[in-house]
Amino acid sequence: MKKIIFLLLFVNQLSFTQETVKVDLSNPNATIQTHLYFLQNNTYQPEKSAKTIYGLPKKQAIEKAIKLKKILDGKGLFIDLNKVPNNPNYSDSIGYINVYKYVIFPLRMPQISVEKINGKWYYSQETVAQIDAIYNQVFPWYVHKLQKLIPVSGYKRIFGIELWQIAGILFLMIFTVVMVIIVKKIIYWVLETLQRKITHKASDFEEKLALKRLAHPISLFVGINIIDIAFPSLQFAIDINTWVFLSINIAETVFLIYILLKLVKVVMGIYADYTQKTDSKLDDQLVPILNNFLKGIVFVFGFFKILRLFGVDATTLLAGATIGGLAFALASQDTVKNLIGTIMIFIDKPFHIGDWILTSELEGTVEKVGFRSTRVRAADTSIFQIPNSKLSEIVINNKGMLLFRRYRTELGLRYDTPPELIEAFVKGVRELILAHPDSRKDAYNVEFIGFGDSALLIMVNVYFRSLDWNFEQSSKHKLHLAIVKLAKELGVEFAFPSTTVTIENFPEKNGLNPKYDTNQERIAAAVSSVVNGFIEENPTEKSESDI
Repeated sequence: MKKIIFLLLFVNQLSFTQETVKVDLSNPNATIQTHLYFLQNNTYQPEKSAKTIYGLPKKQAIEKAIKLKKILDGKGLFIDLNKVPNNPNYSDSIGYINVYKYVIFPLRMPQISVEKINGKWYYSQETVAQIDAIYNQVFPWYVHKLQKLIPVSGYKRIFGIELWQIAGILFLMIFTVVMVIIVKKIIYWVLETLQRKITHKASDFEEKLALKRLAHPISLFVGINIIDIAFPSLQFAIDINTWVFLSINIAETVFLIYILLKLVKVVMGIYADYTQKTDSKLDDQLVPILNNFLKGIVFVFGFFKILRLFGVDATTLLAGATIGGLAFALASQDTVKNLIGTIMIFIDKPFHIGDWILTSELEGTVEKVGFRSTRVRAADTSIFQIPNSKLSEIVINNKGMLLFRRYRTELGLRYDTPPELIEAFVKGVRELILAHPDSRKDAYNVEFIGFGDSALLIMVNVYFRSLDWNFEQSSKHKLHLAIVKLAKELGVEFAFPSTTVTIENFPEKNGLNPKYDTNQERIAAAVSSVVNGFIEENPTEKSESDI
């Protein structure tokens, strides 16, 4: 009698408990909990779970609710109800429009969401419309065909796993390995073909090795995706699927980072080969800077992606990092200015590596352009380290961009030089410039330009074709020596600072003033002798053309 009374009380209590659990669609948390609760084994009431589907007949709604539950289990999408909002007026703000919608898995399954309709929360119309398509992706048609072929003995369990599931895992592993090998060969062939078309040459041993190292992680990435697609068909419990798919997603992220790093290495290798063929050396300096920058982007991308897999709100973290970065930037404005200056130098290219530059503060050869500063070596071999922010603002005279080396000087002749010899001297210097193997023949000036304090001024303006500083000094040496010889042959003397004092000349004393010979034939012979001698000493190469 006591047992009967106890059984009646237990049945009444169970009935009371089941009646107390009601369909609740008042907020996103309640709607999702209602859907999942009434599809559990011990509380299986699919008609109540189907209440979360809006606008469909009862039979179709039940079918959609069950399929949606299988999708979540098959992909290992465990819903932590503690993180689902229970605000009846929860809104996902987009611009100035408030949308009463909550996406459950924005990263892994953004198609599934709940929305507020007529004051209650249901699965969104977009979700309901896509349930069949998503279900067919998670559980392809062949799954149902193969399940019909499984014998009764295949459902026996070993360590909690059915025999057909073990066989499916083995088949999936073998199929994945075969596909990885095939895909690796295909990807290597494609990469080698692309590199050959870009570089117009066959790949050497190191390049082939680099392509194989790139093809390997890509093929593994494809293999991981094959497992990602096929594993839900094995229909393991959600607890197993959750860990399996978390591991798969982590592996996908790691392989993706590895692939991107290898891709950066291959691309930068091709770019480095290209920069070696260009005349500019500044792009050679850009290779390591760009390489480190791209690698940094890849690591940051992978870091945030892995954080999102573990449920960390990357948006909040990124916002915090942005605010912290802004505060750090304000505290280190000089560093930011130098970085911007570096970017402007690489965009404007005011000089190249190896160019001789002249500023208001320094003069020297550019050796290196870094993230923060530029290194310039002066003529005395000392090093100037200039912040790029300053270098991008000051006026730079780039001697390395010269088309020709201009040389200008003034020759001072004595005031008592006869006009005939001045004219002959000027004409002789012109002929020497024309005979010079390194000078421009269409741009030069040799003129009597004025009267100095102690000399008659002859301006010499000439352009040398070589841009090398040492070669320019050698060219000037040849010209100077020829001018001195010309002056000697003509009997012309160069002036120096002096003061003239007039004194009485005694008949028995000779004056100090030179005696000039203005015979035209002698002058012409002297000029011709010096010019011909200069041509014999400095023959012009036949390959050079006058500019």
